[in-house]
Parts: sequence; C-alpha cells; structure tokens
Amino acid sequence: MSRDRYVDFLRAWAIVLVVLGHWLITALVREPGGQITAPELLAAVPWTQWLTLAFQIMPLFFLAGGHAASGSWSRARAAEATASGWLGRRALRLLLPAGVYSGLVLLAVGICSVAGVDADTLQLVGWAMAMQFWFLPVYLLLSALTPALHAAHRRWGLLVPSAVGGVALVVDTLVVTVHAPYVGLLNYVLVWGVAYQLGFSWRDGLLTGRRLVPLTMAAGGGLAFAALVALGPFPVSLILVTGQTPSNTNPPSAAMLAWVVAQVGICLLVAPPVRRLLDHERVWRLVRPTGAASMTLYLWHMLPVLAVAAAFYLTGLAPEPTLGSAAWWGLRAPWLLVLGVVLACVVSALTPLERGLAVLYERTSPDAGLRRAWPLWLGLAMNVTALGRFAVRGFAPDGRFPVLPATGLALGTALVMLTRWTAARRLGQPEAEQTPSRV
Repeated sequence: MSRDRYVDFLRAWAIVLVVLGHWLITALVREPGGQITAPELLAAVPWTQWLTLAFQIMPLFFLAGGHAASGSWSRARAAEATASGWLGRRALRLLLPAGVYSGLVLLAVGICSVAGVDADTLQLVGWAMAMQFWFLPVYLLLSALTPALHAAHRRWGLLVPSAVGGVALVVDTLVVTVHAPYVGLLNYVLVWGVAYQLGFSWRDGLLTGRRLVPLTMAAGGGLAFAALVALGPFPVSLILVTGQTPSNTNPPSAAMLAWVVAQVGICLLVAPPVRRLLDHERVWRLVRPTGAASMTLYLWHMLPVLAVAAAFYLTGLAPEPTLGSAAWWGLRAPWLLVLGVVLACVVSALTPLERGLAVLYERTSPDAGLRRAWPLWLGLAMNVTALGRFAVRGFAPDGRFPVLPATGLALGTALVMLTRWTAARRLGQPEAEQTPSRV
C-alpha cells in the first residue's frame, strides 16, 4: 500500500500548530536585576485560553500514529516479524533523536551548573527544553501495546475505542470526585489511546464507510465538550494552566476525550478535499519536508526561544509592552518570524547529525524476528521512566543536574541499541552479517 499523503499532512499540520502555539504563548520579561522570567499568558490573560481550542492538536498526532502503526504492524505480521522486533525498530526511531537531544541539553545543564548559573534561571531553561517530552513516554507505551491493541481491533473493531473511552470516563470521575492519587495517570494512555485506536479503525475503513459516522463524531464530541465546560467542572483551556483544577491535560479529562472524538470527526470530514489538494505536486513538495522533519521540529523548537532571549532580552534590546496589551500582540508577528528564521537555521545545522542518526539506526536497530528480548523491554521501561521524569520536572529540577533520569535514559537507550548485537551473539554470527528486515 502506498503512503497516505493525508496522514503525512496531519503530522506536518500538527507539528506546525504545536510549534506556533508554544511560541505564541511564550512571554519573556527582563526583571530589574537582569533575570529573565516567563509569565504564564493563559493565566494572566484568561481569554487566551479559548485559543487552545485551535492549537491543541495532539489528537491528530495519535490518530496519525495509530494509522501508521496499524499498517506497519500488519505488514510485520505478514512477514512473520515478532512483536519485540517490530517494537524495537519503531521505538529506536524515537529514542535516537530524543537521546541525542537530551544528551546535548544535559551537557549544557552540567556546564552551566558548574559555571554557577543562577539555579532559578537554569530550572526555567531546563523546563522549557523538556516541556514537550510528555508525548514520548505515552507514545512509547502505546507502541508497546500495539500488538495487543491491534488484535483486539481485528476482533471487536469500534467496540475497543468505545470501551477504552468508557474506562477513561470512570478514571476521570475518580480523579474529579474523590481525588484518587495516581489513578489519573492511566488517562494518559487511555484518552490518547482512544485517538490511537481510532487510527486503526480509520485505516480499515470503519470510520469512513458512511459520512454519518465522522459527522456524528464531530457534532457529538463538540457538544459533549461544550456541555462539560458549560455545565461541568472542566475549564475551556486544553493546555495546562497553573492552579487550574481540574485540568484537561494533567491528567487528560473527560472534556479532552470529547475533544479527541470531535477533532477526529472533523479530520475525517475534511479529508476528501484536502487529499485532492495534496495531489498537486507543488502542494505536496511543501508538506513532505515538514512531515519528514517533524521529530526534529518537535524536539528543538524551544531552542530558538532561548537564543532570542539571550540576544534581545538579556541585552535589553527587546521592547516589553504590557503582557496581553495591543502593543504586545502587535509584536507577536515579528516574534514568530524571528523564531522561524532561527529554527530554520537550527534544522539546517542539524542535517549532518540527522544523517548520522540514520546510519546509526541501520546499524543498531533490532532484527524484525527478534525473540527473547528482555534487554529491549527493560530498556524501554527505563526510557519511559526517564522521559516521564524529564517531562514533569525538566532537565534541571531545582537548578540541579538530574543524575538518575539522565543515567536511566542513557542505559535504557543503550539496552535497546544493544539488543541487535546480543541477538547476533546468541546466533553465533558477527553483527555485521545480520541482515536487517525492513518493517
């Protein structure tokens, strides 16, 4: 089956909105003592929380991911690949760029810590560079569950996301009513798992056989979200706002689940005209590079903010109108333009590194027929734990170097990479003679 251009477009569209959304709400202030602070726009100017309805696009990431995983795992099963082999190869595509990014940021944190950089500044920077990491452990967990989820999908179809959504509603009820500790963590997998599972159904035509299905999803999900916000306890913001309880994202709430369903429905409704547009090669040539660079853009898009902060705010060159004023909004256009230019330079500078990672992937990715892969599963568990820790506390919690998460990420990634080598040793063959199976 040829690549679905619309799925690639969803990835590209989602990453563009994530980047623009993070840049748009980022506000910097130079304090009298010279320190840079970042006031929270969504809390300081409450009406901006409505903007998150346009920029909360993560359901599309998981929908597209589920669609792609369904096709990839189906092909792997047909080629008699194992779940471990398939997962190892898929996970390594995320872990290698995430590991290099984390290593470089941690190196900078270590140098700054030794150099005596202010702890509060270091903590703020470390948080900014890790704010997007929550996606990675959730996606890795869903990837690990894909063989089981896909088996359930083949047997029960749309009953699976319906059941997963029902469990998510029960979990959220416990979170909101009795404030059950840690139970809400399940909804990171359950709510986003609904979008991922709907990707399976989309690929197999269960959502597109009749136009009434996506229309019902869009209308029903939208009305449910409106009711939960207007009549229930949930805020309108689809991005975390400090002090806001309950939150729609920490953990994902019933309102977020309704938004997932609505956004998937809208995505399916607009698919035919967008596909026709993507058939034009000029349009496709604009979309394809963005989708191909989505991981790079996702990981590195906050670095330009730090560069601009150092160049214009630490030096006092940047104008600083009142947060949320007309003048402040007027400066958003040049702010976004400058950040876009800097990010383009960053992506260009990273091109040799991306090529090197592609070569490293081919040399270290597990064989598709991998069996007895306990190092792989242990490595993935360590990675999920470390990435989750970074997502919650940043790269410099309390202004200090995070020794345990950094060690866990390094060892976890090494275990996944070494799985291929250990398998070759068990088979009595040099690693170089192992022929990777493409999945």
